[in-house]
Amino acid sequence: MRTLFTHIKELLQVRTAPISFVAGVEMDDLPTLKNAYLLIEDGRIADFGEMPNCPSELSVNEVIDATGKMILPTWCDSHTHIVYAGNREGEFVDRIKGKTYEEIANNGGGILNSTKKLQQTSEEDLYQQSKYRLEEVIQLGTGAIEIKSGYGLTVDAELKMLRVIKRLHDEYALPIKATFLAAHAIPTAYKTNKQAFLELMLKEVLPVVAEEKLANYIDVFCETGYFSVADMELVLGEAKKYGLLPKVHVNQFTAIGGVQSAVMNDALSVDHLELINDEDLKALQGSKTMPVALPSCSYFLSISYTPARKIMNAGLPLALASDYNPGSTPSGNMNFVVSTACIKMKMTPEEAINAATINGAYAMGLEKEVGSITVGKKANLILTKPIHSYASIPYAFGMNQIEEVYISGKKM
Repeated sequence: MRTLFTHIKELLQVRTAPISFVAGVEMDDLPTLKNAYLLIEDGRIADFGEMPNCPSELSVNEVIDATGKMILPTWCDSHTHIVYAGNREGEFVDRIKGKTYEEIANNGGGILNSTKKLQQTSEEDLYQQSKYRLEEVIQLGTGAIEIKSGYGLTVDAELKMLRVIKRLHDEYALPIKATFLAAHAIPTAYKTNKQAFLELMLKEVLPVVAEEKLANYIDVFCETGYFSVADMELVLGEAKKYGLLPKVHVNQFTAIGGVQSAVMNDALSVDHLELINDEDLKALQGSKTMPVALPSCSYFLSISYTPARKIMNAGLPLALASDYNPGSTPSGNMNFVVSTACIKMKMTPEEAINAATINGAYAMGLEKEVGSITVGKKANLILTKPIHSYASIPYAFGMNQIEEVYISGKKM
């Protein structure tokens, strides 16, 4: 099957040479082609260029006139928790009335609230809820996604989550990466014995995860009141024996050395970073670890935003992800993420699009498959409505600028 898009107003994120990610000042450079064509063959990008060099329409199966419209790679959402049960709308109201995230958690809400609901939900019901969310974010332009466990907190419930993620991976065409979030919160039954809980996750869940190939990555919520740097190092050390790379939660509320430890343990990404100090930046410089910002979480919780300019000024890369979850970010709309990064974090449209495409792909180990318009990569594409410029995507933050989404060249 050969599909040809013609008269594209502007083709975004075109990369002719292999690139893993962009960093520092390079993040403000978004290579594009105007009045372009794009050829898709068997679900992958086969060719692109300017219209005067467009191949004959007689050689293709379908021609799509993209006059006035733009094409860019689908969003690469490298941090989500979309496999969950129910919702936490009551906590949303509690926050409006003045309770803090920490107060809600200390009163049995937060992650433990979601855990209770998930444990009571069948695997099939959990799959159906998660399937709906996945299809929803695909229509919003997400073409590659990472999904974490972590709301189970028992052997059976964690494995149930990971098996649902695996089923989604097997049944949908977009790339899906799975992360075993081994240390997300401490269950009530282990409130005074955190080490016993970690032992449960590492000795009874981790070997099954490895045997059934249920996860690509390992994660820990390294934060004051949750899991310490020592806890994280214990988890990462055990997971390394099974070949699971770290992608970790750090520096959401406090900076306790998690970034430095993550880098030393070859973490693929460090996520949140609402607080980041000079020692953290120094540790990241020269590493292969991708900083990931989650601006929708900051928006929803009314907490600090990741200091994007500080990170990029240090010569570092930055990715953007949604953090889609029931408690702190009940939305997987990456268009809103890109807008919020521009509006609240003062990223340029070029920086934000780079962060949500090629850098997001790297943060999932998918930079060779998606994230840019490159010959050979999957044809996971966003076709916009007629827009004035690509700045319209973050500018019109409440509007849907997407006309169609294509996954492996197929209209969704």
